[in-house]
Amino acid sequence: MEKSTIKPLRIQLWSYNYEPEPTGIAPLASAWAREMRGRGHRVEVVAAHPHYPEPAWGRARLPYRETRSGIPVLRLPLMIGRGTTAARIRQELSYVASLSLASPILGSPDVCVAVSPSFPALLPTMVNARLRGTPWVLWLQDILPDGAQVTGLMREGRLISAARRLERAAYRSASRIFVLSESFASNLRRKGVPDAKITRVYNPATRPLAEGPRSESAIDANRVMTMGNIGHSQGLAEIVAAFEAHPHLEEQGARFHLVGDGVAAGDVRKVMRTDRVQITGIVGPERLEEELQQAAVAVVSQRYEGVEFNVPSKLMNFMGAGVPVVGSVRQESEVARILRVSGAGWVVDSRRPAESAALIAELLSQPDELRKKGAAGLDYARRHFSVGAVVEPFEAAMAEIRNVTK
Repeated sequence: MEKSTIKPLRIQLWSYNYEPEPTGIAPLASAWAREMRGRGHRVEVVAAHPHYPEPAWGRARLPYRETRSGIPVLRLPLMIGRGTTAARIRQELSYVASLSLASPILGSPDVCVAVSPSFPALLPTMVNARLRGTPWVLWLQDILPDGAQVTGLMREGRLISAARRLERAAYRSASRIFVLSESFASNLRRKGVPDAKITRVYNPATRPLAEGPRSESAIDANRVMTMGNIGHSQGLAEIVAAFEAHPHLEEQGARFHLVGDGVAAGDVRKVMRTDRVQITGIVGPERLEEELQQAAVAVVSQRYEGVEFNVPSKLMNFMGAGVPVVGSVRQESEVARILRVSGAGWVVDSRRPAESAALIAELLSQPDELRKKGAAGLDYARRHFSVGAVVEPFEAAMAEIRNVTK
């Protein structure tokens, strides 16, 4: 971590999710904030009470303040619930209400960085920015409402129409928009966002990048893994069913560890027929490191049709650990592009999970090829997925915005 040559900025990071949440956006936002602080900037965070992927931290009825890694964090209460679409909407709207009520007590930074999702929270972000005359930057992790439609959470109607109006207003209001992929950038261009306002920057690996290849003695030649949130858009139930049904994988004694949990974990458990598949639940850093060291190959999956609306951060962490990756994704997705460009793994069509199982069975008997792909992924991660590489374009953009608005 290097001190910045840019005059220190006063930054507010508005992020629905923040540490100690172990998966999803929280580790990304937390790593970003720590890097910015380490470069000499003054960072404050506004976040919801921790709640993802499950409400493991109880509930909060009132706002409260805490300090994490030397960074002050204002935590806002919300009505936690993700079991149904209505519950999810209620949870998001409760955060919008909390954020709106808290806005008057927040200071005026040089720039505000808002992470989406939470998508509805962009409304108080815009209102606060206008009232204070504060420029803001949008860090787009998911493209909503596109994602809500693709996953079936919302259907065309008045709610989607309202969401699309909010989306367009947010794009107009933000001084700069950071996106995760070229497909995100193309999506925004089709919606009329000027190219000069869009910057593509990958998410960082949220774990330290490996210094070198993994120890061959630590790798379990028959271990497959995935990690993080188990959501509906990943199609893991179909992948697990194909894994257990493949005769060669059974003969090899191959095991599949799903290191994490989420709303679709119940669907996965329903198709599990053997003890060769294990859902570990959320694990601590030491256990996760063990899983990464032992896995022969990792799986990154996305199962949906239509517009791409996210790029799984687990891909960056697998590559940053030197673990080769099988991407069960759409052929034109950003995950597929990264795997092809980097040489970090293989791509199979997400509509044919049996092909994923067949490929994994073949790869487990090719340790040299796995080693080669893992090394290529680590090399690419070092060049593109470090926190410093991700923060630098943000830093430059925010310094430019501050100078223009003064």
